[in-house]
Amino acid sequence: MIRVGTAAPPAEGWDIHCHTVFSDGTETPCTLLKEARSLRLHGVAIADHDTTSGWQDALDASRQIGLPLLRGTEITAVDENVSVHMLAFQYDPLNADISEMFASTRDARLRRTKRMVELMAQDFPITWDDVLAQVREGKRTTIGRPHIADALVAAGVYETRSDAFSDAVSATSKYYIPTPSPTTHDVVAAVKGAGGVVVIAHAGDPRRNRTLLTDRQIESLITEGLDGLEVWHRGNPPEQRERLLTIARRHDLLVTGGSDWHGKGKPNALGENLTDDETVQEIINRGVLLSK
Repeated sequence: MIRVGTAAPPAEGWDIHCHTVFSDGTETPCTLLKEARSLRLHGVAIADHDTTSGWQDALDASRQIGLPLLRGTEITAVDENVSVHMLAFQYDPLNADISEMFASTRDARLRRTKRMVELMAQDFPITWDDVLAQVREGKRTTIGRPHIADALVAAGVYETRSDAFSDAVSATSKYYIPTPSPTTHDVVAAVKGAGGVVVIAHAGDPRRNRTLLTDRQIESLITEGLDGLEVWHRGNPPEQRERLLTIARRHDLLVTGGSDWHGKGKPNALGENLTDDETVQEIINRGVLLSK
């Protein structure tokens, strides 16, 4: 039996939910590693959306700075019309199924983002070139709504990315188009098939979904190989943290925490929620990749 989380988040450990310029973060993997070291974190995970493009840069920075790294991805999924984000760690990035999944999702994201910009251009001074100007790593970047938000900020429509997400870029705005995504069941199968560890991110965050994943939906994924739940996340209110902890204890799941850091792209502070060393070691033990 593995150890599962207590009723309080760990006071020290790893931040294993961090984004960089390879998706919707504003900082490089090197900056992530440097800031994590300055905060005396035990290690970090890079977890950009639907891509492994930043892994090599993060590995290089990890070796240079001397701070351990988990390699991960936040995967966009859907479960009975509930949008779900899933954190996948330490899997084989060359696995054909997971590579194909990412390519498909990234293409769908791109088409959807372009169409949203076309709709917004009728009301705001924004073009597709304005959005591309916000992309730091070219075709290696997973492009999405945050880049639209940054373009609107650059155009002077909003003061911050958060302001844009509260209005025109929000999931409730008239411009919003959902991202075509694989099912959560497809994601679990792909990650496990690639030798990785899969955790549902911020499953209790009511600001992301009017309808949250039910216990039944989560337990269905557990039977298929789900490894854990991200409990320690600013979006999960206390009652949802307790619900997720109860499920984790009942099924001996891994309990993780992360800041969902995006650099200047979100107010989330690096290290504000952590995963303990023992849980990180279990992730490494289960994954196909060696720790770095």
